Amino acid sequence: MIAVKKLVKRFGLKTVLRGVDFDVQPGEFVALLGPNGAGKTTFLRILASLSRPSLGEVNIAGYKLPHEAAQVRARLGVVSHLPLLYGDLTAEENLQFYARMYNLPNYELRITEVLEMVGLVARRRDLVRTFSRGMQQRLAIGRAVLHDPDVILFDEPYTGLDQDASAMLDDVLKAVAAQGRTVVMTSHDLARAEDLATRFDVLSRGVISASASRKELKRTNLLAFYKQALAG
Repeated sequence: MIAVKKLVKRFGLKTVLRGVDFDVQPGEFVALLGPNGAGKTTFLRILASLSRPSLGEVNIAGYKLPHEAAQVRARLGVVSHLPLLYGDLTAEENLQFYARMYNLPNYELRITEVLEMVGLVARRRDLVRTFSRGMQQRLAIGRAVLHDPDVILFDEPYTGLDQDASAMLDDVLKAVAAQGRTVVMTSHDLARAEDLATRFDVLSRGVISASASRKELKRTNLLAFYKQALAG
């Protein structure tokens, strides 16, 4: 579903990604871990077709980036740590706007389904600026899955959420993953990543320095694996 080979990203004289190889199978939930400045957000922006690679190959759902970006975006949902919603529109109006962008037919039923999934049906006609941070993030996830994408990218989705909002977001992410979508999520929260993901990749010094499936981690815990990956 995602195939990245020898990906390099430079900003001027600074090289952030130094030949990343990254493959994700359909239905996998990969947690991309790494310290601040490791290039996780840069990497996700390239996968989301928001930034162009300097070198290397990027394929998503059979399409090449950056040349087939329009086709990739049609198969992709993206959620960042900023909800990026329209505060003066209602929850329903936000989703209607994106449904029209994606040319979804008969989208009202789909909007109701999505609002039910993220637990916001009762607030569908309320302005988004009246929503809590956690509610906005749940609506952002609803927007990302509205067009039923094959792949969803989450960039630090828990940033700024309190404990209750984070617990609600856990349920939404599990519901998204249970539908068989391919998910890549960056996170600093190892406990949450360990609970959600089926695979764990560590991005360090511009490359994937270690990768392990949930099964392979049975003999150790994610924190020990992460520390060893950074030290190696």
